[in-house]
Amino acid sequence: MAEYGYFLATEEFGPAELVEQARMAEQAGFDSLWISDHFHPWNDAQGQSPFVWSVIGALAEAVSLPIGTAVTCPTVRMHPAVVAQAAATSAVMTGGRFRLGVGSGEALNEHILGTRWPPTHVRLDMLEEAVQVMRQLFTGKEVSHYGKHYTVENARLYTVPDEPVPIDISGFGAKATSLASRVGDGYITMTPDAALVARFRKGGGGAKPVSGGVKVCYGGDRDEAVRTVRRLWANQLLPGEMGQILPSPRHFEQLEPLVTEEQVADAMVCGDDVEAHVSALSAFTDAGFDRVYVGQVGPDQRGFFDFYRTKVLPQVQGAN
Repeated sequence: MAEYGYFLATEEFGPAELVEQARMAEQAGFDSLWISDHFHPWNDAQGQSPFVWSVIGALAEAVSLPIGTAVTCPTVRMHPAVVAQAAATSAVMTGGRFRLGVGSGEALNEHILGTRWPPTHVRLDMLEEAVQVMRQLFTGKEVSHYGKHYTVENARLYTVPDEPVPIDISGFGAKATSLASRVGDGYITMTPDAALVARFRKGGGGAKPVSGGVKVCYGGDRDEAVRTVRRLWANQLLPGEMGQILPSPRHFEQLEPLVTEEQVADAMVCGDDVEAHVSALSAFTDAGFDRVYVGQVGPDQRGFFDFYRTKVLPQVQGAN
C-alpha cells in the first residue's frame, strides 16, 4: 500500500505559508509531510529559507500528519550531535511521527562557515559516521565518541522519544544507495529508478521504506505553468554535479539560460491534465516505492490541493 505525501519547500515559502500548506495537505487527504532543510534557496526568485526545526515545531502543533526532513545534512553546517537533539525533540513533539531524512548535502548550504567542501567519497564517509553518532545519542545515554570526523564528549540527550528516531538516507548513485542499504532505516531518492530500489533492497535494505519526491505545477494554463517552473526551479534540470558543488544562489541563476521552456515541459508535469499527474506519481509506485511526495511549484497552492483532493488522490489511492 503506497502512501502519498506533500513536499513542503522551505526554499520557496515562508513559515506561515508552510504551516498553512500542511493544514491544506491534511484536509486534502495526503498521508504525510516532507520538508526541505536549506540555509539558502536555490535562487533569489524562490526567495525564502526559514530554519526548518522552528517550522517543524509549528507543524507538530498544526497537523497530525507524520513529518520527515528531505533532507538534512548532518555533517558540515551542523554537527551531528546538534542535529540529533533537534530530531529527538521533533520526534517527542510529534508523538513519534517524525523521521530524519539525511544526505551528504550541497555546497550551497553547507560551505557557509568557510569550511572546505569535501569530495563525494569523503562526504559519504562523514555521513556514515554522523549516523553512528546520532544513533548513540538517541539512546538517551551519555556518549563520548572520538572518530575520524567528529568528536563528542560527555553528551547526553535528556529529551528523547520512546523509540529511536528512524533515519532515512538519501542517495542518487550506487555508492550512496549502498550506504543507505547498509545503515539506513529507509531510502530516499528523487527519480523513479527501479534499479536503485533493487540495489537498496538487495544490498540489505530489504523491506525498509523507499521514498521519492516529485515537483509539479498545477494550473489551468500549461504554458504559464511551464514558465513558472523555469523561473523558480530551473536548477532541477541542471546536469551533473552542479547541484552539489555550486556555492551560492547567484551561480545557479547564471546557469538558468541553459534550461529552456521546452526542457521543462518535457521533464516536469505542468498544467491540469489529470492523467499526467497520476502517471507522475504512478511511475514511483511502479518502480517499487512505498511513499511518494509531491510538491506544487508556485503560488496556486489552494488550486493544487483542490485538484489533488478531487481528481488525483482518489485515483492513486484507489489503485492501492
